[in-house]
Amino acid sequence: MSNKEGQQKSPVSRKGQGVDKTVRMGNAPVPGLLLEFAIPSIVGMLINSCYNVISTIFLGQAMGAAGLAVTTAAFPIMIIFMALAMLVGNGGNALASLRLGQGKRDAAELSLGNTVTLGIIISVIVFAFVSIPPCMDLLLSISSTTPEIYELTRNYVWILAAGVVFQVIGLGVNNFIRTAGAPNRALVTMLIGAFSSIFFNWLFVMVFGWGVEGSALATVVGWFLSCISVLWYFVLTPGVPLKLRARYMPLDGPVVKEILTLGMASFLLQTANCVANLFVNYQLVKYGALAPIGAENALASIGVVGKIAGIAFMPIVGVATAAQPLIGYNYGAGKLKRVRQTLGFAILYAIILGVAIWAVTRIWPTQIVGAFGVADDLMELSLFALEVQMLLIPVVGVQVCSGNYFQATGQPMKSIFLSLIRQVLYFIPALLILPEVLPLFLPVDGLNAIFATWPVADALSVVTAGIFIAFELRRLGKLERGEITDKYAGVGHGDAHASDTHASDAHAGDGHAGDAHATADHAGDAHATADRAEGKATEEAPASEKA
Repeated sequence: MSNKEGQQKSPVSRKGQGVDKTVRMGNAPVPGLLLEFAIPSIVGMLINSCYNVISTIFLGQAMGAAGLAVTTAAFPIMIIFMALAMLVGNGGNALASLRLGQGKRDAAELSLGNTVTLGIIISVIVFAFVSIPPCMDLLLSISSTTPEIYELTRNYVWILAAGVVFQVIGLGVNNFIRTAGAPNRALVTMLIGAFSSIFFNWLFVMVFGWGVEGSALATVVGWFLSCISVLWYFVLTPGVPLKLRARYMPLDGPVVKEILTLGMASFLLQTANCVANLFVNYQLVKYGALAPIGAENALASIGVVGKIAGIAFMPIVGVATAAQPLIGYNYGAGKLKRVRQTLGFAILYAIILGVAIWAVTRIWPTQIVGAFGVADDLMELSLFALEVQMLLIPVVGVQVCSGNYFQATGQPMKSIFLSLIRQVLYFIPALLILPEVLPLFLPVDGLNAIFATWPVADALSVVTAGIFIAFELRRLGKLERGEITDKYAGVGHGDAHASDTHASDAHAGDGHAGDAHATADHAGDAHATADRAEGKATEEAPASEKA
């Protein structure tokens, strides 16, 4: 531990602050409590996913297929930007929530200050990298940018990189607001950015006619205003549990190491998504060039469908994220019955949402796709792609909720495996194999065969998650019977934990932390990673060390 972290503890839990909310996590009826947590989480997830979609809508309306193709080619690069924000933001926030739970306000503020500094440094490096022409060429080549849209995409990406510091701080540090116990304020900061981006996209693209450069600038303005609102909370808002202080902004070696270690899981997940999108773009260009539609139109059409599917997926992620603090709290309190109930209701809610989303895309597919400015000659292909990609969305919540469950219960390696397995083991191989194999057996060309990748990967990942959960339910039974022990699981003395003020305070930080992570990082993972990596699934722990 660094010298700065070794300072005198500064208690952060005060009478009446957070205790009632934390106690409710262990004794309120699960269905209503989960719904209460899920609504703001779903809204937050939708807002975080909207920036590229906003640009896609306005550029599609103003420029047609060329504008759509630019945002599709730039999308993997935007995922990299988001991954960097999550690397420092989720890692720093996980560390801060742990320190708050331990009553170490100074150490939590040190994590906040170092997160902001890291974000600035990483952003400067990113901008310097893309400003070097060969490096920009490399990025655009990897994202399969076609010659027809090369200049437009380069300008779009360069402007975004110039303002990426506002995204890294605005998105990354936003999570700290939830950990400070103000989830509604965190939601407001995201709304400010999203609505600003919409307004300035309309102004710059539709009114001024600035095209892709105007859309990129509008996105940066949205990031900037969101960033300002986030920093305002920690610098100028009185009475907040955490403050951004200049003395905690110089980098502290051990703290930086912990931040990057804790944030690595989120970074790897986003990186896997980026790699998958790169493969998608490559295959679209390859097989689109062989089809009458052409490579550019293939990028434009399927890019729109991918963004629609991404938006549709966010409410399901929101439910899983909302369940995480409830699962973590009750697992730590030894209330394993409530753990099973929360997981069960989370999966149920996710399935209900999935069915509703699938129904919407089947009832109004033309209106949904048409909102992105898809031309008539691309409409048929886009509608077919949407139907196939959304085929199994009613059940993908099983995989998402399972991955978040293992994070919440201090089993990060299982969580990372379930999260990465879909993209790395199932999706990418299917994306490479199906366009070659399906045309041999079905009356489809290689381009249309690409769309089957999504339901195939979904089906395999859901089955894998179901197997993991089946074994986990058996493990929970053994924990209840005392056949095994886990240092993160309490002994399960009924509601005694719910009424114990000290236990409530100890979990308050974790409760807020679980609510804070859009990518669903649980604060308990901070100490779990090393042990789990070595395969220590369960181990004996004295009562004083129970989570």
